[in-house]
Amino acid sequence: MKKLKKITGWFVGTLVLLVAILYLTGTDYLISAVRTVYLKGHVTAYLDDYKEFDNRIVKAGTPQPWSFHEAYNKASETNRLIDFNNELGTVAFLIIKNDSIWFEKYYDGYDENSKSNSFSMVKSMVAALLGKAIMQGKIESLDQPVGDFLPNFKEGVGAKLTVGDLASMASGTDWDEAYYSPFSITTQAYFDTNLRLVMQDVEVVETPGERYKYSSGDMQLLGMVLEKATGKSLSAYLSDEFWKPLGAENDALWQLDSEEFGMEKAYCCLASNARDFARFGKLYKDFGMWNGTRLLDSTFVAKSIRPRFPESPQYGYGWWLYQTMNKSFFMMRGHLGQLVMVEPTDNVIIVRLGHEKFPDEGEAKFSEDIQIYIEEAYKMLGY
Repeated sequence: MKKLKKITGWFVGTLVLLVAILYLTGTDYLISAVRTVYLKGHVTAYLDDYKEFDNRIVKAGTPQPWSFHEAYNKASETNRLIDFNNELGTVAFLIIKNDSIWFEKYYDGYDENSKSNSFSMVKSMVAALLGKAIMQGKIESLDQPVGDFLPNFKEGVGAKLTVGDLASMASGTDWDEAYYSPFSITTQAYFDTNLRLVMQDVEVVETPGERYKYSSGDMQLLGMVLEKATGKSLSAYLSDEFWKPLGAENDALWQLDSEEFGMEKAYCCLASNARDFARFGKLYKDFGMWNGTRLLDSTFVAKSIRPRFPESPQYGYGWWLYQTMNKSFFMMRGHLGQLVMVEPTDNVIIVRLGHEKFPDEGEAKFSEDIQIYIEEAYKMLGY
C-alpha cells in the first residue's frame, strides 16, 4: 500500500510539475490539444473535432434547396472511386451539373444534413467576406493597409501590408505553417483560448505583396480586420451576407477560440455539409450572382480565381487553382481532403468530404487524390 501511495504521489507530482511548466513556457494550449485530439487517438485535427470546442451559430434563413438533375443518381461510382473513397474515408461525394445535383452519396453514417469540419475551405468564405466588405464600402479596396484596422501593423515594413496581401497569402510574416508540430503557432492558434493575443506575436519579416507563401495566419489577421471593419462577428457577417442569401438549408457552426474571447478561427473550421459548402462554388462560378441577386462584385470574383503571382499559379485570393485534362478548376480546399472543385466551362461542381487525403507533393503541387476525384467524376459524367 505504501508503495502504491508513493507511486501515486510521484505521478501526481510529476503531472502538476508538467502543467506548471506548460503554463510558465506559454504552451498550456497543449493541455487542450491532449484533451481534444491526442487522447482520442489522433495526431492532428480531425473531421468531427468541432464538437470538442466552443462554436458560434451561423444562422440559415429561408432554405433554397438544390434542384435534382433528371439523371440524378442514375450513374454509379467507378470501381476506382469506390476503392479510393473506402481507402481515404470519404463521408460525402457530390457532383452538381448545370446547377442541379447529378450524383450524391454518403458514407460512414453521414447524410446530406451531417456536419463536418471544413478546415481551410473556410478561407475561401473569409475571402468572400472581404469582397463583400469592399462592395459595401466598409473596406476601401484590396490595397487598404491592415494598419488602418490593426495597430500592430502601423510601423516599419508591416505598414506596407494590405488586406489584399492577406487574402492572397503574401503577407511576408513569420507564421509557421506546421500542422503536426505541437509547438508551432499553427497548433497554438488551433488550441489556444485567446486567438487575438496569439496573433500579436505575428510579425512581418519580408516585404509584403511580393510573393505567395501559404499562411493560415494571414486569414486569421484578415478575420480580425473584418471584425473591426464591419462591427460584427464573422459568424453574424457570414450569416447575413451569404449563408442566408445563398439559401443554406442548415445552420452552420463556426469554431471559436473560446466562449470567453469569442474569436472565430478565420483560417479554419466551419462545420457544415456538402450541399451547403457547394453554394460558394456556384456563387463564384456565376461571378457573384445568386438567383438574380448580386452578392459579390464580378470583378472581385474574377480577380480571386486568377493567380496573383505568375510564379505561383496555384493560388488567387482565397481560392486554389488547378489545371488538368485541359480544364481549369478553382477550388476550396481543406485539411484531410475537404474539397469543393469547380469547372465553370463544363458547369460542374464536385464536392468531397472525408477523413484522410494523400500527402501534398510540394508547395506548388496538389495531392494525387484531387486528380483521382476529378478523373473518376468525369468518367461518371461521360466526358
